[in-house]
Amino acid sequence: MALPASVLVVDDEAGLRSVLASALRGAGWRVDAVVSGEDCLERTARRTYDVILLDVRLPGLDGLAVLEALREQGVEAHVIVMSGHGNVESAVRAIKMGAFDFIEKPFPLDKAVLVTRNALRQRRLEQENRELRAHVDRRSALVGESPAIARLRKQIEVAAPTDGRVLIVGANGTGKELVARSVHARSRRAAGPFIEMNCAAIPEELIESELFGHARGAFTGAVGSRTGKFRAADGGTLFLDEVGDMTLRTQAKMLRVLEEQVVEPLGGDAGTRVDVRVIAATNKDLAAAIENGTFRDDLFFRLDVIRIRVPPLTERREDIPLLAAHFMRTLARRHGQRVKTLDASARTLLHAHHWPGNVRELRNVIERLAIMVPGDVVTAHDLGFLVGAAAGRPAASGDLRPLHEARDRFERDYIVQALAAHAGNVSRTAEALRVERSNLHRKMRAFGITSPRRARETLPRGEAGRRGSDPA
Repeated sequence: MALPASVLVVDDEAGLRSVLASALRGAGWRVDAVVSGEDCLERTARRTYDVILLDVRLPGLDGLAVLEALREQGVEAHVIVMSGHGNVESAVRAIKMGAFDFIEKPFPLDKAVLVTRNALRQRRLEQENRELRAHVDRRSALVGESPAIARLRKQIEVAAPTDGRVLIVGANGTGKELVARSVHARSRRAAGPFIEMNCAAIPEELIESELFGHARGAFTGAVGSRTGKFRAADGGTLFLDEVGDMTLRTQAKMLRVLEEQVVEPLGGDAGTRVDVRVIAATNKDLAAAIENGTFRDDLFFRLDVIRIRVPPLTERREDIPLLAAHFMRTLARRHGQRVKTLDASARTLLHAHHWPGNVRELRNVIERLAIMVPGDVVTAHDLGFLVGAAAGRPAASGDLRPLHEARDRFERDYIVQALAAHAGNVSRTAEALRVERSNLHRKMRAFGITSPRRARETLPRGEAGRRGSDPA
């Protein structure tokens, strides 16, 4: 149960101080009362208040000096200034200094209660807004410290404040939607809507209605009118995922909307002007699509104002432990479970996997581990399904590699599995493989396999000490 709001009354008139405090307590709030500005600053240093009713004329520090000191100390309480008729000018100055409101003495008690209630309502709205923004920041947070993710963050910082259209390119599962949300959250449109549509998931006969809306009776089954994604995104951002799957007919209408910023619903008589920033994403080669006639070059040039490439997970392998820990914490909260940790052998195997599904595949793997592993520590044994899937999947013609690359891949995966089987112990692994330990270290460096020592460095603070050192 939430505690009632807290209010501090600062006034040197004993009668008014007592009556006002009593009226505010009657409204259901916790109330303290002090006689001077010095007492006010001493109280706010020890506890937090939601609202402070502050008299302008006080012995010692006056109200304006107290207000300035409160702001310097970072006190976030909403301040209501109380002033006599001759001090209205001081009250106006207080408003300019950041006070929420002022009431002129003498005032009815119900007016003081009303102004205090308004201040509390405003403070609650501001707090909810901060929490909402924090939630949005968490949703759009890019996890990782690799050079590739640092470059991606820099691109987002540059692109976000502008109104330029953005084309996000990258393989499936790399996090293109997350990048789009990050751009929106850091833009001047952040307070506006973020509307998304997957162009590959909507049937061809419905995609125009989804985008532009329709009037009642526009086609069979249109029993009512529909607004459409463009109008829903007015004042904000429209994210078109898999834009390369859009039909040529829809592309033509999309081009016109981008040029004129006017949306005409199907079966409608008049268009509606909109203010929408379009962010598009694709995993296709749009240049090749233009060559074979499945994508319009004029639409491509409209969308490709700012291009952001999202790197595959194989280009940011050093982020895998951070991503895995992030997903494990998130999924543990969702499923109401304790957070599991990955030991050195498990982290080595995750680092070595080729991740065709990128970050999305990693998240699915971690969710499986979070649900299925009974203990608190995940080992390479628990990831046997990952090794088996990689080894047992037949190669498609497009996946075939040169022989030396295939040989290197096999050798790399074999070493990873051997390390996992020996709990990351390099000496025992070298003995089992019948190679020199120094030779195995060279192979590990050449193939980018994380050593047990490096893996321990990715453990949370204190965990390495609890586990003890892995023998080498």
